[in-house]
Formats: sequence, structure tokens, C-alpha cells
Amino acid sequence: MADQPEAKLDNIIKLAIMAVGGQGGGVLTNWIVDLAEANGYAVQATSVAGVAQRTGATIYYIEMLADTGRQPVFSLSPSEADVDIVIAAEWMEAGRAIMRGFVSPDRTVLIASSHRALAGVEKTVPGNGIADHAEVRSAALKSARRVIAFDMESMAVKAGTMISASLFGALAGADVLPFSDDSYRDMVRRGGRGVEASLAAFDAACARARKGEIADATPPVHHAGSLRHQVRGPERLLGEWRSLTARLADLPDAVRPLAEAGLHKVVDYQDTAYGAAWLDSLEKLVALDRQHGGGGQDFAFSAQAAKYLANAWCYDDIIRVADLKTRATRTSRIDTEVGADDSHIVQVTEYVHPGAAEFISMMPHRLGVFVAGRPALVRRIDRWVNRGRRIRSDSLRGFLTFYLLAGMRRWRRGLYRHATEMAHIESWIDAAIGRLPHDYAHAVSILKARRLIKGYSDTHARGLGKFDRVMQGAARLEGHPDAGAWTDRLIRTALADTEGAALDGALKTVDSFVTPETSAARNGA
Repeated sequence: MADQPEAKLDNIIKLAIMAVGGQGGGVLTNWIVDLAEANGYAVQATSVAGVAQRTGATIYYIEMLADTGRQPVFSLSPSEADVDIVIAAEWMEAGRAIMRGFVSPDRTVLIASSHRALAGVEKTVPGNGIADHAEVRSAALKSARRVIAFDMESMAVKAGTMISASLFGALAGADVLPFSDDSYRDMVRRGGRGVEASLAAFDAACARARKGEIADATPPVHHAGSLRHQVRGPERLLGEWRSLTARLADLPDAVRPLAEAGLHKVVDYQDTAYGAAWLDSLEKLVALDRQHGGGGQDFAFSAQAAKYLANAWCYDDIIRVADLKTRATRTSRIDTEVGADDSHIVQVTEYVHPGAAEFISMMPHRLGVFVAGRPALVRRIDRWVNRGRRIRSDSLRGFLTFYLLAGMRRWRRGLYRHATEMAHIESWIDAAIGRLPHDYAHAVSILKARRLIKGYSDTHARGLGKFDRVMQGAARLEGHPDAGAWTDRLIRTALADTEGAALDGALKTVDSFVTPETSAARNGA
């Protein structure tokens, strides 16, 4: 502990905790309240439901004052520029505190975990909706008097406990409260459950906080180059995998990392034969790229093809969903998230809601074509299957249901859904190849349009509808000198547009300066 703690004994100390559900904000609040009371402080704690863009965001607010024999008057909620200590259980929660005005350069010490727990809006936005952590870092350094930030979540996980313990340790290490480290540890010991793990996280965070100011506020990034070291399996399959990865050496340097990641994804999705077929398709596109000047464009066409062709070949279907739900890694992840070990029984209930489209997609190709072409039969099937079901995947019956569905991937390439997806992919690739000799940038942008398609069931249908409309706009733009830039603009508009009105407006703008006659004239020229 520092010789001169920053808190003044004759003033009210004001502390705000920004946390989301499951991060132990309530536990941390109780620890701080008990700590203050044990050291002769009058203290009050409240919680305020947050209105941030995430579920369950809460502000826990604490005020404390050294006991003078008179009852102090405390506030029920924090005020702008009037908070001494802000603790954020996640990096964007620190940003929320800054936006709310709780962090001020003349008084606030900001203690934050630099890890990311994505908000709902970040996950649901098509494309990359992840907020920029660098902006929060810059704002924190400007807005706070002092910043202490490092990955407290990983520190807690390593110790086998919740982040509340490492946040409490960082508070102790910051030396902003006039209490000894032993007082903090006594509060942790009172918990009675998981004390050793909590103390380990507390001590690690306390020591780290005393090392300096803001440490590492950058979420970890996993590079594609390490993927080959994660492949395991029988020697025969490993030999086939090595043969495939050896072919990557012939690809341009700019394409190879994305191609390696794509190959890993495709093989994991299906098998090595599927990966070989995907690599055949990519190599043909790379050859066309070389032929049409890709070397001078850093092979942008091939790079985008490697990325989006892999995503397209790994479409989400019932088989894929079942496969992911029955993997051992998922069970381990759930146990880690809920803090379960071998002494606990974890029940997992899956909610599934298949419709007629998903049911027909599992049919053999010819039967699927027959059924899909009869609307009355489709409606009858939808009335039969289109209802929500809750299945316990931790039970033998529920697990076997998903396991048998996952096992159908050996027949995937003969199913109706696969034939439909491959036909759609072929049409998309042909459109890009058609523009490659005439407008390289436009061909690249057509490949990028594939990012609009993702997800499962209704999410997939909405994305597919946006993709089709963007492709129609791209077709009308053929021959325009800014066709690539305008197609990129249509894609960005579609990604940000949930209702479709903005995309309608963008397409009308395209129609205002591109007519079938002018487009035909340009193409003829």
C-alpha cells in the first residue's frame, strides 16, 4: 500500500462500478461495502439499471465517508464529473462511463479490464459490428486523471474464479482507498466459497495494478498462420491435410493467409475431399486473376475470393448446427462459463425452431426439387414442423438427436440444400468473373457482396434478400466508371440497414444516373 493514499478522509469517496450480468458486479459491490464498514466508514450502495447497448448493463454506485458520529447525506446515483473511482468490468463499459460523463481528468481514477465481451448490437450487425477499442483507449487517456487497464478477465479465468476478484485486487493495487491490503483479503475470505482461487486472482491483479498505468488495452488477436498447428486426427487424414496445405505455397503471398484460414474452415466443416474441391475452385480464380493483371492489384480479387468463397461453402444448415452443439469443445466452454467442474451436473436446453425450408433442405436433391416446387405441400409441411422445440442436449435422447443429425454430413453433398447453395455460388462467381476483364474494382466489390449472406433460417433469408438486391444494383452499374465504388456503397448501406429503406434509396440513386441504354452503350464501347 502507498504511504499517502489518494483518498481524503474528510471527504465523501464516490465510486462507480460499470458491469454487465454475470460479471459479479454485485459481489464486488458487497466486498467494497463490507471493506468500508470494517474500517469504520459510513457507506451506502445503490444500483442503477443501465441503458447501454448490451443486456443487463448496471451501474453500482457507492459513497463512503469516515465515521464522524453524524449521519452523512449520500447521493443515490453518480453525477457527471463527480466520481472519484470508476471500475469497469469490460473495456466498452469503460467507454460507457466516459460517455456518461462520470470520468473527469481532474479527479477520476479509471480501473478497467481491457478484455472484450461483445454487446448484442455488435453481434447482430451484419459484417463487422465490433466497436473500436482504440477509440476508448484514446478517450480514457484524455478523460481520466489516471488509468489502470489490463486483461483482468483472463487473470480471473486462469485462477479459476470470476472477474470480480481481479477487479477487487486492481482496486487494492491502485491505492485509491485508505485501506490495507490485508483488509481487502479479509473481505474475500469471508465469502467462504472458492476463497483460494479468488485470492489468487486478487493478488495477481493487485501486483499488476501497482506496476504502472494503462498496460494492454488491445483484445488478443489470433493469426491464421497458427492454424496448421491446431489440426489433429488419424495419420491418413493428416496426410491428406498436409497435401492440401502444400498446395497453398503456389498461391500469391497476399492470398495465402486467407486461403489457409479458408481451407481450415472448409475441411473442418466437411472433410478433406471438400477442402480439395474448394481449393480447386480457388486456384482457378487465382489463375484468372493473374491473367487479368492481379499482380498489379496485390491480388485483391483472389484474396476476397479466398475469404468469401470459404464462407459460402460453409453455409449454416441443420447439420452444421447439430455438429457444433455436440462438440466436446462446446461442453468444455459451457462448463468454464458457468464455473462447473466434475462435481457439478450442468443441464443444457437447446431451443430450435425449424421451418419448412429447413425440413426440405435435408431431403435428397430430387425429392427436394419436387417438394419445393409445390407451394401447397410446402405450406402443409410448414404447419407440421414450424414450432419451437426445447431439447435437453445434456440428456442421452437429446444428445443422440443432435449427434445423428450431425452425422448426416457424410450425405450433405447429395442434399437439396447443397445443390441450391452451389448453384447460387456459381451464379455469384460468374458475375464477378464476367467483370474481371473490364473493371477489376467492380469484380472485387461483387465478391464482397457475399458478406451479406450469413446465419441460419430467417437470418439467412433476410441476408439473401439483401444480397440479391445488391447484385441487381451491381448489374445495373456495369460499365459505369465508379461501378466498384457504388457497389461497395450498396453493400455498406445494406449492412447497416435493418428495415431496407436505406437500401431502397441507394438503389433509386443508382437508377437515377444509370439506365439500361447507357449501361448497354458503355458495355458495347
